[in-house]
Amino acid sequence: MSENAFHKLRDEIENGIVTGEFEPGERLDEVQLATRYGVSRTPIREALMQLNAIGLVEIRPRRGAIVADPAPQRVFEMFEVMAEMEGMAGAYAARRHTDEDREALLAAHARCEQSALSNDTDTYYYDNEVFHRAIYAASHSGFLEDQCGALHRRLRPYRRLQLRVRNRMKVSFSEHSAIVKAILDGDAAASRQLLRDHVVVQNERFSDLIANLAKREAKAI
Repeated sequence: MSENAFHKLRDEIENGIVTGEFEPGERLDEVQLATRYGVSRTPIREALMQLNAIGLVEIRPRRGAIVADPAPQRVFEMFEVMAEMEGMAGAYAARRHTDEDREALLAAHARCEQSALSNDTDTYYYDNEVFHRAIYAASHSGFLEDQCGALHRRLRPYRRLQLRVRNRMKVSFSEHSAIVKAILDGDAAASRQLLRDHVVVQNERFSDLIANLAKREAKAI
């Protein structure tokens, strides 16, 4: 299975968990999932292991993978912390970025532009991930880069799905443009504030997404 196909498989299982298709406490049977998605058990097992690493499932002895119950308050708290850490990374990047960092950031920004123009939210998310990693690297703080990367992975399902809220991808790219300018201008204060606002907005947009999903479920009942 190619890397892109695996990402799509994992993302579909993620979507099912975050949107409530797979309910908290439900056992995710590898054989049933393999049949459902038309794949072997090996990529299913790897996907479940990755989802365990970010807290969406729990691997329990003799029971296998169980859907975790990520309390909304916990998710919101993670976004709050992520906003502060991203802001710090942006401030450091504004002060410390090198010519190589500048080129990496501009290249990542250009990729985001192309995926935004194609209106492909999932592709945009992964290009967006590269963009944020370029900022972490430009901070030249190894510890901060590690912590940002770890929390970014924990929030991946929510950051990816919130891009499906109407106009969010276009707004996200516009925010990226302002962030790039602030960092390359060496404006640490503006970089910190712009990145904090960028991530906090994602939290609010995710709330909107969950509310819309709840409305659809209520109409279907």
